[in-house]
Amino acid sequence: MASHLRVVGDEDDGRSPDLRLIADAFDPSRLIQARHLSGLTKRAVASSLRVSPAAVGQWETGATSPRPNHLEALAALLDVPVTYLAAGRPYARLEPTSAHFRSLRSTSARERSRAIAFTEQVWELTYALEKRVQLPPVELPGFSAGEVMHENFPSDPREAARAIRRQWGLGLGPIPRVVRTLENHGIITTLAPFAGGANPTVDAFSTSQLPRPVIVLTPDRANDVYRHRFTAAHELGHLLLHAEVVPGDLAQEREADIFAAEFLTPKESILPELPSRMDLRALGALGSAWGVSVESLLYRCREVGSVSEATYRRAFVRLNSLRKLDLFSPEPVQGYPGEVPLLLRRAFDVACDNGLTMRELSNELHMRPRRIRLLLGATEKPPVLKPLDTAETWK
Repeated sequence: MASHLRVVGDEDDGRSPDLRLIADAFDPSRLIQARHLSGLTKRAVASSLRVSPAAVGQWETGATSPRPNHLEALAALLDVPVTYLAAGRPYARLEPTSAHFRSLRSTSARERSRAIAFTEQVWELTYALEKRVQLPPVELPGFSAGEVMHENFPSDPREAARAIRRQWGLGLGPIPRVVRTLENHGIITTLAPFAGGANPTVDAFSTSQLPRPVIVLTPDRANDVYRHRFTAAHELGHLLLHAEVVPGDLAQEREADIFAAEFLTPKESILPELPSRMDLRALGALGSAWGVSVESLLYRCREVGSVSEATYRRAFVRLNSLRKLDLFSPEPVQGYPGEVPLLLRRAFDVACDNGLTMRELSNELHMRPRRIRLLLGATEKPPVLKPLDTAETWK
């Protein structure tokens, strides 16, 4: 299917909105969202517009509204159409405390706010596309309209991993395509830098508190396809196990790791394949077959007691030394199309084949086309798509 993403320009549609009407319909939440996406503080916005920080604070609380000339300057500063700052379209507010951040301790409040605003926009795009294209139904146990209520689903992470494998018909072998599996079960998964730039301390995060569950994976942390797959499985664990988010909770992070290990390498299947003695070459081959890292298998060896703690630690030292020689090097995600999110881009293409244009979508969302392309995860050279159900190995 030909992509529609490279043939549409970023120009505005030529309309000049009445700034007084926009001022009357000003939505403080849209200003907050756009400011968070820009990474700017209220003080920085105030300095640029030559107003006081208190004035910007009053705009964001709704105590006052910006004057028309300030609205125009705000839109230019935040790189949004001026109509973006008005009410009158669907908006799903997501609190920073309602998302699982894998690297919370090293992630600043500003970066978390930017990531949350990005996710809100992903939902808006999904909502607009879902009006035109039927997306896969959400098949996440207990999930309904932004809530997860478990009654009969296991709370133990290993049992939960086995249960979702059974429910999704994944068997006990390697999972060919983790990200595609998530998408095929209705989970919105994205791989894009926030606000057009890199957030090096935001590893990955997820939320079940939007009308569809969302997992956000970052390319800055996806230079290793094995880690990428584990991270996606880790976030699935959060969605299934932790409806009540406890930001920075180490116990929840540990449970999500246990879930991911069992989800990707069921103990029943992987245990007979683990080498009887420490052998990095054998672990490398086994990891390639299962789509997991050597580190993950080393953890498995220690977990099941096939190696001692001292042997485990020595193996990590040797592995790190070998990697400094460019051996056991990570492989980038882009070489594995089944691990690059596709659902939103495919939905956009189908909608375009049925009459949607980028300009129409841009006008509806009040976002610039380049912003929509970012949310869609568009690349200059999209990976070649393959049928979703024909792969016999995880690759």
